[in-house]
Amino acid sequence: MKNLSFITLFLVLQAPLLAQTRSVEPTWLRRDISTLHEYSGDLTSSSCHYIPIFGEGDQESRFPISIARFGELRVDPKGICPAVAYARQEELYFVLEGTGALQVEQRSRALAANDFTYVAPTVRHSVSNSSNQPLRVLVVTVKIPSEIPIAPPGDLPVANLSELHEQTVEGHPGSVLYKLLIGPRAATRDRINATYAVADFFLMDFAPSGTNFPHHHETAEEIYLILDGEGKIAAGGGMDGVEGLHAAKSGEAYYFRPNCTVGFYNQAASTAKAHILAVRAFVPMPKNLD
Repeated sequence: MKNLSFITLFLVLQAPLLAQTRSVEPTWLRRDISTLHEYSGDLTSSSCHYIPIFGEGDQESRFPISIARFGELRVDPKGICPAVAYARQEELYFVLEGTGALQVEQRSRALAANDFTYVAPTVRHSVSNSSNQPLRVLVVTVKIPSEIPIAPPGDLPVANLSELHEQTVEGHPGSVLYKLLIGPRAATRDRINATYAVADFFLMDFAPSGTNFPHHHETAEEIYLILDGEGKIAAGGGMDGVEGLHAAKSGEAYYFRPNCTVGFYNQAASTAKAHILAVRAFVPMPKNLD
């Protein structure tokens, strides 16, 4: 009886400790790209290096949910990356720096800074750099749910930010202007309308004191990449989304789960500008809500 009482007392005392050590899944993640390391995978070679930011190769690889990979491809001068193809994944490419080429099947398309393109599922493709300068490309790979039918791939579209006009978006203030890069195949508002699971791929240009207002997306996850400037990120905190403000700067990336508060506030100085490249992807909802 004494042993039983001792065991009972031990379990009672340990319960709070066990509760305190239980891990809780994050609602958002932050990465400082300057601190990240190369990851060896199907995209890499001796002259082609992949820096994972979120998804495959990241320390929290179970997040995101639909976005399988979000990271930076760095191709050495005269370098080339292995050719890859994915049966049920679509990819977005955005050239951060340098020039190169995207080989798709038997075709080759030149790439320059601020170019962006969409690669459909099943299409075999690779990136190369024939220049004497490094090439840096943002790569976003998104999973397509099995129930969505996939059409035969079309032409390879390549566009540049300079082709797009800035515009406001309904529901957001005029202090942030948008360039709509890539969106759903059934829509018409983006420069390239081709995606299955990607809801939007866009650039935000914030005026001094500009904001896109804290908000959330019930059926989509989102990633922000701060290209330049600094300010405050609203991320998952506070009843109005404003209490959860975090200092944010160029070279940082943020992941937001569905229903997480997300937003950005630029600095107030008259010369303060900030640009954020963002992608939003639909997340399949569970069929059994229980």
